[in-house]
Amino acid sequence: MVARVLLPTQKVLDFPITALRFNDQVQTILKWANKRESRSVYVANVHMLIEAHWNPEFASLLRNADIVTPDGMPLVWMMRKMGAIYQDRVAGMDIFLALCQLSQTQNLSIFFLGSQTEILSRMEKRLEREFPQMKIAAMEPLPFRPLTQIEDEALIQKINSSGANAVLVSLGCPKQENWIAQHKGKIQAVMIGLGGVFPVYAGIHKRAPRIIRDLGLEWLYRWIQEPRRLFGRYSKTIPLFIWLATKQLVSSSRIAAVFLQETGD
Repeated sequence: MVARVLLPTQKVLDFPITALRFNDQVQTILKWANKRESRSVYVANVHMLIEAHWNPEFASLLRNADIVTPDGMPLVWMMRKMGAIYQDRVAGMDIFLALCQLSQTQNLSIFFLGSQTEILSRMEKRLEREFPQMKIAAMEPLPFRPLTQIEDEALIQKINSSGANAVLVSLGCPKQENWIAQHKGKIQAVMIGLGGVFPVYAGIHKRAPRIIRDLGLEWLYRWIQEPRRLFGRYSKTIPLFIWLATKQLVSSSRIAAVFLQETGD
């Protein structure tokens, strides 16, 4: 088991989010990937933090990750308010594109895991056009059911024998994070949970324009594309996140006010 590296973090809803800028986080991932270290990288948004708020086991998993990136702009804004004033967004799609680009010059091999055969096929064609020097270790869909022990051991063997430096996992939250945690120490590569990145890159869904992303309205853009699937999630997670985030900011302001009063006496 590789020793955990303690990177700087900023707490959002009591969960540590890695407080490094985009390029620094990508370079850290690359350093681990070059050494084929077994590492866990989670790409966090409002949904993930509320899942952790509801589920103590998932919360523990999040706290023990090697990197938890601030994917959603609400997390970035909270981090800035709490003191990480230069924090930028470290989104799953941007990590994906950066790793694909850098893999061409860093001689890294990437394994794509999860999603569906059709989506992986579309991704492969686009990757070959946009990153012709990229080394794809393999592309492996997974069934919706849990793998048997024999199937799981075979998958671990396939990934490790492929020589992959990084495994990009698309199973959805929290399934992909649980999968990564269960395979840490078994798979000799950096494992990154990327959620809905695969279908977006494959052209099944569209990514929000930059101005929409910067305004923190990407959730609305996604909701318009998948209203039935996302309505229930957003109605449960967004109001609760706003409430908990407001409580954190108010509490932090009170603590700061008491500190200033005591140091001023």
